[in-house]
Amino acid sequence: MMLPDWKIRKEILIEPFSEESLQPAGYDLRVGREAYLEGRVLDVEKEGKLVIPPKTHALVLTMERVRLPDDVMGDMKLRSSLAREGLLGSFAWVDPGWDGNLTLALFNSSNEPIELYYGERFVQIAFIRLEGPARNPYRGNYQGSRGIVLSKRRQRRGV
Repeated sequence: MMLPDWKIRKEILIEPFSEESLQPAGYDLRVGREAYLEGRVLDVEKEGKLVIPPKTHALVLTMERVRLPDDVMGDMKLRSSLAREGLLGSFAWVDPGWDGNLTLALFNSSNEPIELYYGERFVQIAFIRLEGPARNPYRGNYQGSRGIVLSKRRQRRGV
């Protein structure tokens, strides 16, 4: 079962919370203070925006910290206006028990730069209630993330 707006407000910790971001069946996450582009961590808050060049991959931090109960998972989709400009996103499920800011992978498939502004709504997360609480809620490598987190897969392999 998908959570409606009033249950999202009541049951899901989202901070900072924005009424404008609350949708009937989801919440629009906003561009946060950091991004990773072309080998550098950028201060999006200071610059005011992130410009993703054509055919380039970027990691973008959400402004919001999201904490999920053990019986709710999240499913994220890129906002359609950005997809129509050529932006693609690859997002994993947000597991029950997750707590932290999210680092999201984006790719500009277009031939033009795409600008994302600090605080702009760019991804919607919908919340799905499980039949019961997860026996093993998320406690993985990225739990508690507060800033951009690069892949930990390479670190585990010693690369």
